[in-house]
Amino acid sequence: MIDEMTTLDSNHTWVLVPPPPGKSIIGCQWVFNVKVGLDGQVDRLKARLVAKGYTQVYGLDYSDTFSPVAKMDSVRLFLAMAAMRHWPLFQLDIKNAFLHGDLEEEIYMEQPPGFVAKGGSGLVCKLQKSLYGLKQSPHAWFGRFSKVIQEFRMIPCEADHSVFFKHSLTHRFVYLVVYVDDIVITGDDQEGIKALKQHLFKHFQTKDLGPLRYFLRIDVAQSKSSIAISQRKYTLDILEETKLTDCKSVDTSMDPNVKLMPNQGEPCPDSGRYRRLVEKLNYLTMTRPDISFSISVVSQFLNSPCESH
Repeated sequence: MIDEMTTLDSNHTWVLVPPPPGKSIIGCQWVFNVKVGLDGQVDRLKARLVAKGYTQVYGLDYSDTFSPVAKMDSVRLFLAMAAMRHWPLFQLDIKNAFLHGDLEEEIYMEQPPGFVAKGGSGLVCKLQKSLYGLKQSPHAWFGRFSKVIQEFRMIPCEADHSVFFKHSLTHRFVYLVVYVDDIVITGDDQEGIKALKQHLFKHFQTKDLGPLRYFLRIDVAQSKSSIAISQRKYTLDILEETKLTDCKSVDTSMDPNVKLMPNQGEPCPDSGRYRRLVEKLNYLTMTRPDISFSISVVSQFLNSPCESH
């Protein structure tokens, strides 16, 4: 919590002011999370201050909320292009990305629980930067990021605004894809890539993660001649959630002799859990297209799943 408050203070996220008459004051709360590394071990414990954006009023506290994220088709094409042209893949992470967004509206917030300024209990925070939880934070962050990236003369792709590219006069290329705060860069212009990294370091608190290894729950292994993608950790997490880590492997994901029908047997006691699992399995088809048909079958029963499904 102290680390989070230090980051917020160094970013000049707010100033303390008396509560303005006629202005709504939104609340905030602490959210705690456990960061797990690629090996499944606890990496670090994290505390994040989150604004209670659900109390904001449209047209008064916020207007635009849209923020594009990279399409999965774009990610696949990005990786395929790098594999085909033998380009290296690099990954960057923007720390506390949403805190870099510039707010257009006047937002007032209560002081963080446990960190009320000494002698300032009657003051409130006038936000100068966006904060996690605000309705407009994703929009504000992407607007800032897009502006900074285009200052480097990167051009947004018309088909996917989360993909940027730069072609030099010497026919060298730099490509970038961003998913919220995760960034992947590739291309054959190594000096251009180095300069782009420095440009990002200058404007954001950026961590260089080196060669791409894990992105959007996808494991990436790149050699000199190919790129292999898998979702091993993601699969193991699903098995742990369903308590099937000791199950035996089979040749096919569905018995071809079994035909599933609506209202077949007892209703599933937790239909919400069924839908969540199907959604996770559907994402697994990113690297396991062989299970696509099976997932399409069980997806037919999302509204009223039964035990047999």
